[in-house]
Amino acid sequence: MRLIIAVLFTACAAATAFVQTAVAQAPRPIAGPITIYVAGTAGGGIDLFARLVGRHLGQHIPGHPNITVEDMPGAGGIRAANFLARQAPHDGTVWATFANGPVLEPLIGPRNAGYDMSQFTWIGALTKDVGLCLSWGASPFKTIDDVRNSTMVVAGTGAGSETDTWPVIINEVLGTKFKVVTGYLGTQETILAIERGEASGRCIISLSALKTAKPDWLTGHKVNILLQVGLKKSAELPDVPLLLDLAKSDSDRQMLKLLSAPSEMARPFAAPPGLEAGTADLLRRAFDATVADPGFLAEAKAMHADIAPTRGDDVQKLVSEIYATPRPIVERAKKYFAR
Repeated sequence: MRLIIAVLFTACAAATAFVQTAVAQAPRPIAGPITIYVAGTAGGGIDLFARLVGRHLGQHIPGHPNITVEDMPGAGGIRAANFLARQAPHDGTVWATFANGPVLEPLIGPRNAGYDMSQFTWIGALTKDVGLCLSWGASPFKTIDDVRNSTMVVAGTGAGSETDTWPVIINEVLGTKFKVVTGYLGTQETILAIERGEASGRCIISLSALKTAKPDWLTGHKVNILLQVGLKKSAELPDVPLLLDLAKSDSDRQMLKLLSAPSEMARPFAAPPGLEAGTADLLRRAFDATVADPGFLAEAKAMHADIAPTRGDDVQKLVSEIYATPRPIVERAKKYFAR
């Protein structure tokens, strides 16, 4: 009898321990509605992709929380990155999505950005992309060689943004004469500046943003595509030169690979640093389910949004690799932005 009681006691204790472990490992439920902050303005590529995700994400999260998308423009995306790093709650209820500029700013920017992107909790990325240097169709700039011969004014959205950093780099590598007029709040404002003739173009704007925000610029041949920026050409633009292919030295190529690396994780979504592992896993699985959802994919197709997702843990690894770039390569890039 005593033996039976001992066995039963041991079994109960083991079961209790198993339940306690399972409870301890289970992620905490999301505490309330989720807000996705957009490091850009209404109608821009970042905003349009974020709202697309926001319309489908909630159904893939336990409890089906409401998803709100809010724009937080400023400093080329650095304002939103700082908010996520310093002020956002660490409970999974706040995300942010960026262009590529804020990913690199702490490495190459001339100021203390106040955050480290490798410490963020990366949820996933929607696509892979290339950046474009483009000019208005009626302008005298038809090829990248034309920008070597004459000064071309391009619209920028603020220090640290790709619109402001890439022209500097391209001028150094190719000997072009881009001149940035900066201070436009976001993509839509730069588009209006180009259409009004305040600027001859923009360098860069992502292909995905252009296809969603101004598809008629491509289909109507309203702009000239001068150059692609990325690790490889877009299959849609086989005849447009790739900056990496035009580099003349190994040093230039190493620097350009660093600066182009974020294009492999375009339209990324992140939560603050220090998110609990269970909560991070829950959000990543919800993101993966969202980007595979037939309704999401149908809507993406209707708005000309290319979807080629990257899982959150793979984005986390890529960002860590970017931040582990050898210092000489980082310093080579950084010196251009200290001027």
